Amino acid sequence: MESGLDGQMPTHRHQEDESLTEMGSGRFGYSSWEILCSHYRRKCKIRAPCCDEIFDCRHCHNEAKNAIEVHPIDRHDVPRHEIKRVGKVIGFYKGIKDADFGDKVICSLCGTEQDVQQNCIHCGECMGKYFCSICKFFDDDVSKQIYHCNECGICRTGGEENFFHCDKCGCCYSTALKDSHNCVERAMHHNCPVCFEYLFDTTKDITVLHCGHTIHFECLKEMERHFQYSCPVCLKSYCDMSRVWEKLDLEVTLTPMPPMV
Repeated sequence: MESGLDGQMPTHRHQEDESLTEMGSGRFGYSSWEILCSHYRRKCKIRAPCCDEIFDCRHCHNEAKNAIEVHPIDRHDVPRHEIKRVGKVIGFYKGIKDADFGDKVICSLCGTEQDVQQNCIHCGECMGKYFCSICKFFDDDVSKQIYHCNECGICRTGGEENFFHCDKCGCCYSTALKDSHNCVERAMHHNCPVCFEYLFDTTKDITVLHCGHTIHFECLKEMERHFQYSCPVCLKSYCDMSRVWEKLDLEVTLTPMPPMV
C-alpha cells in the first residue's frame, strides 16, 4: 500500500495482535441475535478481568470504560491476555472467578463456555473463519489476509507473501522495502511520535519514513495538513523537498542586498 506522498515508502497495514481479550461478535451482516461490535467480525465474547463485565472485544471495553462520562479515576484499559471463564446461567452471563485466565471463549450464539477452539462445542457455530491457536485470535473477515508471524509473535493482516520480517527492526514490513529501508532497531516498539499510541500492536495503518522511523499514516497526513514535512524524531525530510529548496535558493538570489554603510 502506498502512502500517497511523493517519494514516500509504502505503509504497513494495521495488524491484529489479538488475544482472547480482543474477541467479539461482528456487525457485518450477521443475524439479529448478535450484539453489535464495530471492531471485529466474529462470534465470541470476553469477560474483562479488570471489571468482571462482558464485552464483545477489548476495544469495546476500552471505549466504554474511557468514555467522557466515566470519572477519570475509574477509566482503564483491559489487561490483555487475561480473560476469565464465563458461563451462561438462566439467560445471563456469570463469571467463574476461581477459574483459569486466557483459556476459555464464549459463543455469542448459544453462550456456551468452552476451551479455545474454532467451532462451538454446543451449537457447532464457527466463531471465526480465521483462527490462530497461538494468539487465540478469531476473525470472519478473510479479506484481511491475516497471517501469524512467529518472529513478531502476533497475527498481522495483508497476506504473508506481501510482508517480510526484519530481525533488526523487529517487525514486519512490506516486501517493497526489503532491500531499500533503513534499519532502526526495534522500529515499531515505541509510541507514535504524534499521537503517542504504541505502534507495534496498533490497529491503524503505519508508514515507514525514509529515515527508518515509523509513524501512523493518518498522523503523517495530519502533519502534511499543517505543512510539516520532517520526521518528528530526527527532523529529516520524509518527502522530496528539492523543488522547495530550489525555490528558496532562487528567492535568496533575487533578493537585493541592502547597501553597505
